[in-house]
Amino acid sequence: MEFVAQFIAQHPIMVVSLVKIAVLLFIVMTALAYLTWFERKVVAHIQSRWGPYYVGAHGLLQPLADGLKFLFKEDITLPTSDRFVYILSPFLALTLALAAIALIPFGPPSVAVCGQPVYVIANVDISLLFVFAITSIGVYGVALAGWSSNSKYPLLGGLRSSAQMISYEVSLTLSVIGVVLMAGTLNFNSIIEAQRGYWHIHSIPFFPHWNFIPQIVGFLCYLTAAIAETNRIPFDLPEGETELVAGFHTEYSSFKFAMFFMAEYANMITVSCLATILFFGGWLSPFPDSWTWTFYLPGVGLLALGAYCLYDAIVGMRGLHRIQLGVVTALALGMGALCLLPQVRPLIEGPFWFTAKMGAFLFFYVWTRGTLPRFRYDQLMSFGWKLLLPVSLANLVVTSFVILLRHG
Repeated sequence: MEFVAQFIAQHPIMVVSLVKIAVLLFIVMTALAYLTWFERKVVAHIQSRWGPYYVGAHGLLQPLADGLKFLFKEDITLPTSDRFVYILSPFLALTLALAAIALIPFGPPSVAVCGQPVYVIANVDISLLFVFAITSIGVYGVALAGWSSNSKYPLLGGLRSSAQMISYEVSLTLSVIGVVLMAGTLNFNSIIEAQRGYWHIHSIPFFPHWNFIPQIVGFLCYLTAAIAETNRIPFDLPEGETELVAGFHTEYSSFKFAMFFMAEYANMITVSCLATILFFGGWLSPFPDSWTWTFYLPGVGLLALGAYCLYDAIVGMRGLHRIQLGVVTALALGMGALCLLPQVRPLIEGPFWFTAKMGAFLFFYVWTRGTLPRFRYDQLMSFGWKLLLPVSLANLVVTSFVILLRHG
């Protein structure tokens, strides 16, 4: 213990960074597991079904059951595949997807330990450029998976993914340059701070000073390109089961198969975080600071969730399900009471608003999956090159002229 204490005293920054990485990995991996539950539940309700229900209360243990199933399934490696690249591909896809989240600020940098901000692992001056650099390499995981399988359907899926992700990467990048021009920086925290304040009507705060208003065209272009970049419906052509069996991951099984889906959900979280930061004020509250009652929303929300879970456990659950939901109730009520403490309220407000905005985008992702049909491949490419790219360029040109006129 003395050695550990001495090491912490000599290397406080390293220890804080390692703790932040471990905590973020735990939270993100848990979120990835429960995003599958969330998606299945939402799509089920859209289609008037129950979704996961029997494994745990309301199916809350379904992600655990799925994870155990993938761990113990037979891991088949094709004898005709390029074995090294075949195994490397899912690791590459998941690693790059998780690495991008390390640059996301989930709260204000003023909350720090040993001089290191708590809510972000790497607060660099070129955060946006760094994230785009990481995510652009992510196409290699999918493309190599299709090529290394040495099978026609995965190869076609990999080729589709390469063409699609490269095509929409251009529009995705151009759609956010307007935000960069307005903020004058590539640092995420500075972009968020540039959105502080409110639009006023007769000196009355009307709407937060988010980039969503002046950059509505850029936001719509970003949202469309982001859905295509993450290979989600209606742009999920690389894994179109009606044409390619399962696309680039047809020949994958066991946990390597699961890693591709974990990478997809991690990319969904990344683009949702970027949308929150660039267009919706990041961790800033949508309400004026003078509205002090909003400081209690995180705690009150958790207490309301705990009260609902308690009622549901008593009225609607039996046996082990009642015990499981009782644990969720105790956690929600305990965290709600903790969030109401004066010392905790300022610490939790930023992450609460960031998570709420990010959750809204993730819900939109799932909503589109349960609503829209898949495009044909020629429609997909025509839409990206003939409509989305010109509109993104036009938005960039107009934004540049407006900023030039304003400062000229």
